[in-house]
Order: sequence, then C-alpha cells, then structure tokens
Amino acid sequence: MIFSADDKRYMRRAIELAYQGRFTTTPNPNVGCVLVKEGQIIGEGFHQQAGTPHAEVHALAAAGDNAQGATAYVTLEPCSHTGRTGPCAGALIKAKVAKVICAMQDPNPQVSGRGMKMLAEAGIEVASGLLGDEAEKLNLGFLKRMRIGRPYVTCKLAASLDGKTALANGESKWITGPEARKDVQLFRAQHCAILSGADTVLVDDAKLNVRLDDTQLAEYVLPEVRQPLRVILDSRYRLTPDLALFQQPGEILLVRSRTASVTRKELDKQPLWPNNVTELLCEGLENGQVNLDALLAELAQRDINSVWLEAGATLAGAMAQQQLIDSYIVYIAPKLMGSDAKGLLTMGPFTAMTQVPTLHFSDMTPVGEDIRLTLEQLRVE
Repeated sequence: MIFSADDKRYMRRAIELAYQGRFTTTPNPNVGCVLVKEGQIIGEGFHQQAGTPHAEVHALAAAGDNAQGATAYVTLEPCSHTGRTGPCAGALIKAKVAKVICAMQDPNPQVSGRGMKMLAEAGIEVASGLLGDEAEKLNLGFLKRMRIGRPYVTCKLAASLDGKTALANGESKWITGPEARKDVQLFRAQHCAILSGADTVLVDDAKLNVRLDDTQLAEYVLPEVRQPLRVILDSRYRLTPDLALFQQPGEILLVRSRTASVTRKELDKQPLWPNNVTELLCEGLENGQVNLDALLAELAQRDINSVWLEAGATLAGAMAQQQLIDSYIVYIAPKLMGSDAKGLLTMGPFTAMTQVPTLHFSDMTPVGEDIRLTLEQLRVE
C-alpha cells in the first residue's frame, strides 16, 4: 500500500506519543495512537503503565462518539486478547472506526496478526508497515524478548580519552562529569533491569538504583521513580546486607552459579536478606561462573525486556566476547589516565582480526564536558 505524506505525519505523531511511555510501560511495549477524521486529529493517546488502558483506549476516549468513521494510526498492531485490560481491536470495532493503519505487526504470540485479522473481519480497512523501522526502535527490548526469548542488552561504559576506567589503585570517581552522571540516571530509568557484579558493588559500594532529581522528574512528567530490578552476580557469596545496594528501595535478584565452588562455612555464614532480595541459582559453566546466556533467558522469562549492563571490565568483557550485548553507551571524558591505569574491558586473547567484535557508531552527543557515543553490535549472519 502507498501511504501519503499525511499518513506519515500522523504516524510520526503516534510514535512521539508512544515515546512518552518509555519510563513506565514495562513489561508492556510503548504504543501510541492517533485518531484522524476529515483531516483533523480528534483523539490521541499513549500507553502509560501496565494494567492501565492502552493507547487506543485513551485516543477513543478523547474522540468520543466522533470516532465513528475515523482512521486510527497505531504504532503497534492492536491487541486481540484480554489480559489485565480488554482487547484494543475490540474497542476499535465497537467505536466503528473506518480504517486502522499499523506501523508494524506485534510479534507477541497472543496477538501476531490476530488483531489485524479481527479488525478486517469486522469490515474495517487495515494496513500495516507505515514507518515500521521507526516504530521498531520504540520497543527493541519487547520485540527481542518476543522473537528470541532474550532481553535487549545495553552496556554502559565510561572511560578516559586513552580508554582507561580507573587508576592502578582502583580510584575511579569521577572520570566523567556531573552532566554525564545525570544522563546515566535517565538511561537506567528506561530499563527493566540493571545488571552488575559483586566486584562493582564492593569496590564502589554502588547503589545501582535510579536517582532522578526534581528537574528531571518535572521535565519528563514523572510523578515518581520506577526502580528497575537490580540483578547482581555473586556466586562467591561476598555481599552483605549492610552495603548501600541493599539500603535502597526496589527489588534485587542475587544470582549464584550452580557450579561455583562454595564451602559449607561460606554458606552457613550467609545472612538473612531483606524482603526485597531474591536469590537465584542459575545454570553455571565448568569454571564456576554463571552461564550468562542462560541468565538472560531467565530474565526474559521474568518479563524483562531490556537490561542496562553497568559492570566492571570482567563481566562486561565476558558479555561482549559472547556477543550478548546489543548496543553500547560509552562516555568519553577529556582525561588522560596513563598506561598503568585499568582498561575498559577484559577480553580475548584474539589471534585474528576476524575474531574482533565489530560495532557500528549510531550517535555521538556532547554531554557537558564529555562525549556520549552510541554503538550497535553488528551481527554476522
């Protein structure tokens, strides 16, 4: 189907609306909807939070009886099943819209073409594929989880201009400036889970939570902060409840490897954890480390769409070498830390350039005195 310039304009507005839900919709996708009649927008809305009305319902409520005969522009195929809310395809049929244009089909097996079929069988004209590539970017995590049963992983790194993350004595506060650190909080807030290791928690006494200030809350119209699940690898049982990590609100998943060598004495001295802490025994490797791919599969089973990896060189390097990272956010500070400082990732050894992971630069943005680089993993098919 050939779409007009007006069709594209209305779908772009729907995409803009959907983007407003990026802090709050998890585990649901971000969806926007615009209702148009006689060349005028008569209703619009976006999905705001799981368990609350979907984008189509908000748009229909705004349009009222005027929705009859309208065209609906939706960033994702309307759902056809009853979950915590009713099916949006049914709501559009009841409102007697004339046409529904979807940016893309929903890969969720509970929908996956059924919504569009339901609309078509009710006599509503249906089309899809309008600005599909742009709509995909709204829900990289949800789509990956639905398609292959894994969350989308973004690795955050911060380094000096010469690629160092800490001095030889371990000191690393602060490589980047305050603006970059505030920027990190916004990225954390958009993810379902934050993944790190015991080393990071112990060395930095890291909280790994979201700390948005009042200005950020006001700018993004957020009444409160949603804390992502904090997933911490600790197969050697080194963490204790007195650490700052455990003094913050929000759920924590402590991950242990089934194959790790742990003495009875170490197990016996384990403390009682707060109610917000859950321990997970995960599939392990022969060396006693957690099977990282198995962990990602487990997180997907727990409805985790997106993971923000903020860890030390060892864990980040292992994830990178196993090609489990989809994209990177790298902050480069205008500092030179010297040859004896610690490197960015522990990887290799590589013996040929064909073994070296290849990335694609997709964005470069100044953040205060630092530069934020966005890179995507290139997959070899």
